[in-house]
Amino acid sequence: MDNTATYHKAIKAATSKLTDIRKFVAKHAREHGFNEKQISDIQLAVDEACTNIIKHAYQFDQTKNITIELEFDGDQLSITLTDRGAGFDPNRYQRPDLKKQIEKKKRGGMGIFLIKNLMDDVHYSTNNDENVLRMSKIRS
Repeated sequence: MDNTATYHKAIKAATSKLTDIRKFVAKHAREHGFNEKQISDIQLAVDEACTNIIKHAYQFDQTKNITIELEFDGDQLSITLTDRGAGFDPNRYQRPDLKKQIEKKKRGGMGIFLIKNLMDDVHYSTNNDENVLRMSKIRS
């Protein structure tokens, strides 16, 4: 198998499409030798990121799209999510207090924390009117 490959998919910004995204990611990660634990971690990170885009960037506007690109290069998978919604200011992000979250049984607010802990590298930027989230995972 070739060590490099790129796959693209555009999906409607709807929570009903998250299953399609998870399947798309898992299929290609599996084809490129990622183990089931890694695939699960990648799926969760992508799911959280897409949920944030749907909820915060697009405010549940299902007429909008999210573009996902998977790029395999040797042992590394880079995932790029692109949207044209409201931007995110990473400087305003505060790491959640896990103990308080559990004590108060608070749901939500854990997406960025999970993404950063599940992936090897995470980078967010805005380009013109596009938000770009790039995450990578090294196959072990």
